[in-house]
Amino acid sequence: MIRTIHVIHYAYKQAPWRIQRQWISSFLLIVLGLAMIAALYLDVSARAALTGRDIQDLSANIIAIQQSNADLETRIAELTSNQAMEKRAQALNYQPVQANQVQFIIVPGYIAPQPANLVAAPLLQPSAPTIRPEFTQSLLDWFDQRLRTPISVSTLGISQ
Repeated sequence: MIRTIHVIHYAYKQAPWRIQRQWISSFLLIVLGLAMIAALYLDVSARAALTGRDIQDLSANIIAIQQSNADLETRIAELTSNQAMEKRAQALNYQPVQANQVQFIIVPGYIAPQPANLVAAPLLQPSAPTIRPEFTQSLLDWFDQRLRTPISVSTLGISQ
């Protein structure tokens, strides 16, 4: 009997090279797992860095466009200034108008635009609440209401 146990034990005993292979494969599996985690971390870090750089580029573009807009607004202000407009009018042979040279024409049916009415608008009354009171009650209020109301047979659902 003991001999059979030794034979069975020997038959199922792993060879030393198999044990070494199992240890090596376990170690390589752990190294592979760590390498995958490192690659994932590197990928996420690279994407975050690229996104940050894109944000910086877009911010620089926004600043450049704002400066360009400010330059254009300054140019428009220069072109529409009183002195510049007067020079262009003289270059086109326009002359300043005297009061006796102005002629007004009455147009029938024309209604002059009215100035804006800046009187305070009447105060609007808020509409009645559209939410039922059951939905505005807190959980604690509901428990308190349930505890204070007497229990009757009809609320328990028991028929007599």
